[in-house]
Amino acid sequence: MIPAVPHAGAMRLLERVVEHDADSIVCAAVSHRDAGNPLRRDGMLPAVCGVEYALQAVAAHGALSSGGEAQKPGYLASLRGVALHVARLDDVAEDLRVEARALSRAARGFVYSFEVSAGGVALLSGQAAIIIPEDA
Repeated sequence: MIPAVPHAGAMRLLERVVEHDADSIVCAAVSHRDAGNPLRRDGMLPAVCGVEYALQAVAAHGALSSGGEAQKPGYLASLRGVALHVARLDDVAEDLRVEARALSRAARGFVYSFEVSAGGVALLSGQAAIIIPEDA
C-alpha cells in the first residue's frame, strides 16, 4: 500500500512500498502496462513519464517519514541529470522498481536522486529538487 500522496484514482501510479528507511524508499508499480494509464499519449507511455513515478515515490517517502501524514504540497523546482535508457515504459513486461534517495532535506525543500528499473535494468534516472512554498 502507498501512504498519503497528493494523487487519486488512476493518477496513483505506484502499487506498493517494497522497503524504506530514513533516507530512501523502493516502490513497485504495475500501472505502466495499463492501457488506461492517464499519462499515455498516442497509445504509448513515454519513458519520461517515469519521472512522475519517481516523484510519487518521493511523496510517499515524505509521508512515511512524517508518520503517514501527507507532506505539504510542493513544486518541482528542477530536474538534473535525467537519463532515459529506453523510449517507452508500456512495453516493459516486468513490474517497475522505483527507487528514491534523499540527498538533501530542509524545511522548505528537498533533493532526491531516483532510478526506475525493471528486471535489474535501469530505465531512467536523475535528480529532482522540490520546493515547499511558505504558504503551504
